[in-house]
Amino acid sequence: MNKIQKTLRDSAPMRWLMLVLVSMLMFSTYWFQDFFGGLKGLMESEMGFTSEEFGRLIGLTTIANIFGMIIVGGIILDKWGIRRAGLIFGSLAALGATISALAAYGVFGTDHAVQLRMMILGRILFGSGLEVVCVVSTRTVVKWFKGYELALAMAINMGFGRLGSAMGLALSIDIGGGSVPPAVAFAASLIGIAIIVFLVYMVFDYTLDKQDKKIRDDTGVMETSEDFKLSDLVALVKNRSFMFIALLCVSFYAAVFPFIQYAPDLLVNKFGFSYDLPENIEFFQIFGNQSLGTVAIYLGLFLFGLAFSMIPTRIKSMGGKIASLAVIGLLFVLFINTLWDTLSVWLQNGPKTASLIPMGTILFTPIFGSYVDRKGKAASLMILGALLLIFAHLALSIFNSEILGYIGLLSLGVAFSLVPAAMWPSVAKIVAEHRLGTAYASMFTIQNWGLLAFFWGIGKFLDVVNPTVLKTISDIRIKLEGQGLSTAEISEQINAMRISGEIPPYNYTWPIFMLVILGIISIFLAFQLKKADAKQRFGLELPSGQSPD
Repeated sequence: MNKIQKTLRDSAPMRWLMLVLVSMLMFSTYWFQDFFGGLKGLMESEMGFTSEEFGRLIGLTTIANIFGMIIVGGIILDKWGIRRAGLIFGSLAALGATISALAAYGVFGTDHAVQLRMMILGRILFGSGLEVVCVVSTRTVVKWFKGYELALAMAINMGFGRLGSAMGLALSIDIGGGSVPPAVAFAASLIGIAIIVFLVYMVFDYTLDKQDKKIRDDTGVMETSEDFKLSDLVALVKNRSFMFIALLCVSFYAAVFPFIQYAPDLLVNKFGFSYDLPENIEFFQIFGNQSLGTVAIYLGLFLFGLAFSMIPTRIKSMGGKIASLAVIGLLFVLFINTLWDTLSVWLQNGPKTASLIPMGTILFTPIFGSYVDRKGKAASLMILGALLLIFAHLALSIFNSEILGYIGLLSLGVAFSLVPAAMWPSVAKIVAEHRLGTAYASMFTIQNWGLLAFFWGIGKFLDVVNPTVLKTISDIRIKLEGQGLSTAEISEQINAMRISGEIPPYNYTWPIFMLVILGIISIFLAFQLKKADAKQRFGLELPSGQSPD
């Protein structure tokens, strides 16, 4: 009788440890991707950025990727493997982040045009590594979890990324102490730390590859490895299900990621929220540190998300499942109640409230990922997510109700959980595993065309429909500079004039309403995906591990 050989992959604790290690890259890169959203107003007042320049800085992050950098990275990933690809592109992201931080400090020159150009250069280099890092991370999860809890693991991996987005939005202005450069430097440092953690992961990845090779040698099974061919991309394009899910990826993410960057400023201008927290209120702290207290709140929410999705699924009896949900729910209510004094003030702060979007994913993505594993219905969940997307953007653009705005943000957070939790595991059903790197890279490449258009487009459109605001800020800045005030003093004066109403608020109605169109396109594509799957029979509506008869 042959002895069944075990690998590190077969150990549940080891699988989950590897997930945490590789997810640190997702956490840090998503922090750097989104943290500028919490600084938009400060970048205008301190550094003289217009909305168009802010949008250009964020949008050009994707420029290398729309011309195929991610596909090159996917090919390198398929050819060279996770370790080398992760290290190369993770280091590229770290280099770009470092250049942006140095530029923000004026190392390359204090002239506004020079700072903008160098910060954009840094963001381009960062973006060239960012998306490939996401592909590497997703591919790594498939390597360790295929045949196990794949959808849940992918959801948690994405949850780490959303945690980085939420904390970057919420904490950047606090970490900066009212200044942009320290916040950029901190965000860049996180990526450096994640690279070190990835080096630790590489040791385990090397061991797993050796174990897999030994099993193949012992069983006489040859490793299947093929060079990349253009026909691989052609085959993807001919696959109707893949094309529908790739286009859905574009339309959905283009309606979410760009919005996140502008959400804090929208809440400040549309609903009168603040950028700064009041100084006369004592917020939740750890060791006397408010920032540590904020970090603990987000980590607590993330852990509750994991608990809701993981604990009940591991209990066999229905009574046990219900009891575990009741206990976790009670603890969650107590957690929120204990922190309500802090959270109630957060809900009138632009960056903190905007973080409800990725915060929703922290709570819901693992839950939906677990649901997809157990019940399936991936294509149907994508349709539901697209409907929530439309509602959210209508609530935040056309209507002026603050309550409806909160519901819209929460709906967007739920949609941002539903669609990715269903989408990424579905790709693993549609595409052969040895070409997943190229498939994910192709999706990210197409996605970046949409991101560039709307990152930049929202900012440009915002300036076009608000010429009075733009001219008022420009005239005030020129006047204050003529008085010899420092950048910090100018920033303080402009912020005070905003609060007093001397500078009118931006009107965000039309720049956000155009995102509703993307939601409509997303619904159409999700329905088409469901129809295509019914013919091609990839089993997108079935639980993990099941295939159509």
